[in-house]
Amino acid sequence: MLELLPILIATGAVVGFTAALLGVGGGFILVPIMYWAISGTGVAEDIALRTAFGTSLLVIVPTVASSTWRHHKKGAVMWRVALTLGACGAIGALGGSTLAAYLPAAALKVGFGVFILVISARMLVGIKSEGAAADWSASPRTISLVVLGLTMGVIAGLTGLGGGALMVPALVLLFHFPMLRAVATSSAAIIFTAPGGIIGYVVNGLGVAGRLPYSVGYVNIVVFLALVALSIPMAQVGARTAHAIDGRKLRILFVVLMVYVGLRMVGLFR
Repeated sequence: MLELLPILIATGAVVGFTAALLGVGGGFILVPIMYWAISGTGVAEDIALRTAFGTSLLVIVPTVASSTWRHHKKGAVMWRVALTLGACGAIGALGGSTLAAYLPAAALKVGFGVFILVISARMLVGIKSEGAAADWSASPRTISLVVLGLTMGVIAGLTGLGGGALMVPALVLLFHFPMLRAVATSSAAIIFTAPGGIIGYVVNGLGVAGRLPYSVGYVNIVVFLALVALSIPMAQVGARTAHAIDGRKLRILFVVLMVYVGLRMVGLFR
């Protein structure tokens, strides 16, 4: 594992910047790289994948907490929305991570990949109107937030993603949030969603043979420390950049991200 530390540290830097810039957890970068690194040490593929999921969620927490602090100082976080989404997301993530420990998630991944490709197309259509509408709701209905939070949490738990790939477009398309507020609020919600998935991966991985050394369940502490070394400071840079970029450009960046994630989920990228 020592020879992989430079790669993991560099990955953490990229993840921190990207997560803060786009309001996602960064799991779409973390999971494939960790899976490659861990399976390359001889760990069984199923254990390597679950360890990548669990460790990804742990890395996401301090990373998005760093970016959320910057967004909060700019007054961009809608805390009522974030707390509701995050609390419901934590419950969903606990269930999703438990399912991931026992059930194959291939079909769900493909379905979700197609789903976010459709959403990315819809968001691309609306780019011209970014920032023009004044009808966004700062107080969406609680029941809508509960449903969104639970759905996002299950997907986060099953895939090791923070849930921002679903949350940001939902806030933009369903509640007409300006892109920057959606990014900031999504980051805040992920802080509370990810721990539900972490608990599930820790509990369900205890006692499993063949894991990497220094693992707690399906969470590896050495990999976590290497990744967060630069992800936290780079999240500050990403958050500052988000506030300096025009909303249309931010939406385009997010659409590109979603297309990549969607194609990877349906199996185009391995």
